[in-house]
Amino acid sequence: MGRAIMVQGTASHVGKSVLVAGLCRLFRQEGLSVAPFKAQNMALNSFATPDGLEIGRAQAVQAEAAGVAPTADMNPILLKPEGNARSQVVVQGRVLGTMDAWEYHRRTPELWPIVEASLRRLLAAHDIVVIEGAGSPVEVNLRHMDIVNMRVAEAVSAPVLLVADIDRGGVFAALVGTMELLEPSQRELVAGFVINKFRGDPSLFDEGVVFLEERLARPVLGVVPWIEGLGIAEEDSLGLPVPIPVNGAAPRAPRIDVAVIRLPHISNFDDFDPLAIRPGVRLRYVDRVADFGHPDLVILPGTKTTRTDLEFLRERALDRAVLSHAAGGGAIVGICGGYQMLGERIEDPDGVEGIPGCSEGLGLLPSVTWYATRKATHQVRGRVESALGPLAAASGTLLSAYEIHMGRTESRGTAPFSTALFSIEDGSSGPRPEGIVSADGRIVGTYLHGLFRNGPLLDALVEWLADRKGIVLPSSSVPADPYDRLAETLRATLDIDRLRALVGILAVSRD
Repeated sequence: MGRAIMVQGTASHVGKSVLVAGLCRLFRQEGLSVAPFKAQNMALNSFATPDGLEIGRAQAVQAEAAGVAPTADMNPILLKPEGNARSQVVVQGRVLGTMDAWEYHRRTPELWPIVEASLRRLLAAHDIVVIEGAGSPVEVNLRHMDIVNMRVAEAVSAPVLLVADIDRGGVFAALVGTMELLEPSQRELVAGFVINKFRGDPSLFDEGVVFLEERLARPVLGVVPWIEGLGIAEEDSLGLPVPIPVNGAAPRAPRIDVAVIRLPHISNFDDFDPLAIRPGVRLRYVDRVADFGHPDLVILPGTKTTRTDLEFLRERALDRAVLSHAAGGGAIVGICGGYQMLGERIEDPDGVEGIPGCSEGLGLLPSVTWYATRKATHQVRGRVESALGPLAAASGTLLSAYEIHMGRTESRGTAPFSTALFSIEDGSSGPRPEGIVSADGRIVGTYLHGLFRNGPLLDALVEWLADRKGIVLPSSSVPADPYDRLAETLRATLDIDRLRALVGILAVSRD
């Protein structure tokens, strides 16, 4: 049976997910079999496992850092908010239903055995399981319904690292207050503290370390610096950059300007991380017409509630900005929900997304979407088929991606492959066409997430945009492995010997 260590935080977005990913890679570098685990994740960023199940994107990232395939056991419960205090509840990778908060909390007793069984299967299969908590462990009004924080640690006697975000301020109150509000038996599980996202000289926090260790009788196991441009997918929309005004922080050198529409229920926005770190590309998020500007490329991203977010576009006149951009010869890419928006209409007769009905799309692609109650969750492989538009230069190249959606979209154009972007296989049948490109090649729609992580495809898109703008972009180098970079930062700033002792392992040579 493997051992466990748990990372909890004083609040949401203190960096738990990233620290777990770093610890997964660090322990893997120690020669150990490692797996991540998060009992309950609330996020719109999700991922399809190799066996077609849906888990939080953060756990898929952590599994990648650990060098293992992601499984539903790593995130047995995923909550995908739909607004009005309701969420789609995904259990063991399959949709259980949509529930309000009261109904979900009423059902936590029946969900706990699922959580515990998943964790114990991981412990049986791996040397170490790195567990992530959610939010704060001292939400006293919810303590009796806890299935993700201290109850998990208690179930497997996992030592807990309590993390605080110093960039937000208030770490002393956060740590002291959290320890004070924990039950005495839970407090005993806290093995030490991690101060995260420190900017500047860490010696400036030496007095803070002394105060915390004396006041709380626990070691500060490390002061982890702010890591700029790490390139690891964020767990949820709290990690999204603040929308940038069109004239704000304008680059001096010519660049490709990419505007991503920041929808209220935006999902899987890590799709655009490879574009954001690409030399010569400026990627910004836009939620007001005043900030729309004159981008070279507009991206309509995925969303959990397509019809609702389409109304958001219209309420803010962003639909008119997108249509004007298209009429002026601009390029547009729609992914998943954004793809559905680009079509002629969206039919939802069964009320999969809410009130049954039909929504008029933007009409930029010859397609219609019908919603279905069964969710498609696939990893796919295939090749680029498009001979025109931004992906033409990548035609014939191979790709890997994944699908997560509730609807099917059908082209109303001519023969499928005359407009299809890709030919893909998901393991359930033979090759099938996927995606649509407009007759002039400027408007592209696809269900595939993770496309821009395919180098030739990303190169083709960026070079096509640069040619249209008449500029030459800086050459792109292969980025360093972000997990190795993160692990080396943790190795340099955490007390590794104490960490090894907590999980009961000996030092391992890294020659």
